[in-house]
Amino acid sequence: MITVHHLNNSRSQRVLWLLEELGLPYAVKRYERDAATMLAPPALRAIHPLGKSPVITDGDKTIAETGAIIDYLVETYGQGRLIPAAGTPERLRYTYWLHYAEGSAMTPLLLKLVFTALPTRAPVLLRGLVKAIAAKAQSGFIDPQINSHLDYWEAELAKAEWFAGPDFTAADIIMSFPLEAAASRVGTRPRARAFLDRIHARPAYVAALERGGAYAYA
Repeated sequence: MITVHHLNNSRSQRVLWLLEELGLPYAVKRYERDAATMLAPPALRAIHPLGKSPVITDGDKTIAETGAIIDYLVETYGQGRLIPAAGTPERLRYTYWLHYAEGSAMTPLLLKLVFTALPTRAPVLLRGLVKAIAAKAQSGFIDPQINSHLDYWEAELAKAEWFAGPDFTAADIIMSFPLEAAASRVGTRPRARAFLDRIHARPAYVAALERGGAYAYA
């Protein structure tokens, strides 16, 4: 039995969604973030040394990192579903988006999250200075980077309805998080908004939210 070690408000939500799309039986073991620090609980370290989410166990296997988990589940249980045929242009695009989502796309969005929260965590006497520095970092570097990615997604989604081509694939599942995070933190673009509307309407997406619980991307 596949077990998803599911941290609330984390990227493991996409793993639940993928399992629902594949129609696989799975169990959910829940972990809650510390309300003050928003960090994962120490119990996750018993599953994986880094104590991060997502992580799954399948028999004697433990797999961490969203891209690696998606690769494993699609290759092991997909039976050709949610992945383009090998050797096709769509397969190359699929592989690209699978790596891009957690690499290039999430870096400025994570920086946005950190620099937005930074002033509230600074000592009171330094809060004004930290706020000014954080605002400068966002306006001078982080926000322009995010806008470049937003424009890029919009141009790519003009080529096809889904990221890897005309068919929905696991690449769309992994790309959902950057688009959801961007929409909640800085806004979105028309084609990206339409993409989000399409995935929100998928029964498997709805079922995964029911299993995983309420979700806040901000």
